[in-house]
Amino acid sequence: MNLVTALLDASRPLSRSELHERVPGYPDDPVTFRRAFERDKEALRAMGIPLVVEQVNPEYPELGEGYRIPPERYQLPDPGLAPDELAALNLAASTVRLEGSEATEALWKLGGAPTEPGGPVQAGAGPLAEVAIAGGEHLGVLFGAIGERRSVRFGYRGDPRTVDPARLSFRNGFWYLAGFDRDRQGDRLFRLDRLTSAPEAGPPAAFERTAAPGPADLPPPWQMGDEDEVVAELWVDGSQAAWVAGRVGTSGAAEWGDDGSVVVRVRVRNRDAFRAFVLRLLDHAELLGPPELRAHLAAWLRAVASAGANA
Repeated sequence: MNLVTALLDASRPLSRSELHERVPGYPDDPVTFRRAFERDKEALRAMGIPLVVEQVNPEYPELGEGYRIPPERYQLPDPGLAPDELAALNLAASTVRLEGSEATEALWKLGGAPTEPGGPVQAGAGPLAEVAIAGGEHLGVLFGAIGERRSVRFGYRGDPRTVDPARLSFRNGFWYLAGFDRDRQGDRLFRLDRLTSAPEAGPPAAFERTAAPGPADLPPPWQMGDEDEVVAELWVDGSQAAWVAGRVGTSGAAEWGDDGSVVVRVRVRNRDAFRAFVLRLLDHAELLGPPELRAHLAAWLRAVASAGANA
C-alpha cells in the first residue's frame, strides 16, 4: 500500500532509487531491495493495478525509466447512479456475498446506499447468505488481464498454459475463461476451479482482441474439457428423444427410429459431464458405446452402489 500511495501521488515517473528512498519498509541493501521491488511490481500487476513504465524525463533520456500509477486509470469513475439504482445495488451486494469478494468498500466509493428513499446513505448491514464459488479467487487477475489485453499463464489439469483471455462467463455454478490457447493453437474454455496454479498476467497490449463466444455460443458441458475425445453413441426412447436431440443440437448427429426413438452421436471431452447427462435420463436411455465410456459409467455406478451398501 505504501508503494501504491507513492506511485499515485507522484507528479512524474519515479525511478527505482527514488522509490527506495520514499517508500518505507524496504530493506536498505540494494540487492535485497531490488528483489522485493520486483516482487511487489508483479503483485500490483496481478491485482490489476495499472503500473506503467515511462521515461523519468523525456528530455533527458539518460535518467532512465521510472514508474507511476495514472490516477485516471486507477480510480473508480462515477457511473452516475440514481438513488434507487444505488439502493438496488446495495440490496444485491448486502443480501448475498460471493466468496473472495467484498462489496462494502466498493459501495462506499459509489456513495453507499440509502437506508430509506431519500434518506442518508450507508453501506449494507451484512449478507444474509454467503455463496462459495470454486475458482472465484482468480477473477480479479483475469478481469484485469482481459481489460488490458495481457496474456495469462497458469496450470490446468497439471499442464502449463499460456492464454490470450477473451471472456469470463458463469454457467451452472462454475466460472469459465474463454480465450486463445497459445499452446494448443486454438480457442479453448477453462473451468476456473480446475486451475492447478494461480494465473499470472504478462505485459499489457500483448495481443489483438477478437470476438469472444457469448453464453449462447458455449458448447455443452461434455465438450468443456481436455480429455482425449471419444464419440459417444446414446440410444434414447421416444418419450425423451425430442428433448435429447434438441439438447445435443448441432454438436452431434441424430438417427431416428420408426418408434420415435433416437440414437445420437456426440463428441465427448469431459466424461464426468456426459455421465451426468446420461444419468438424468434414467431408464429412458442406454449408452451404446464406445466400450471404454460404457465401462466408465458402469464403474461409477458400481462404486455408488457399493458405498450405499456399506453406509
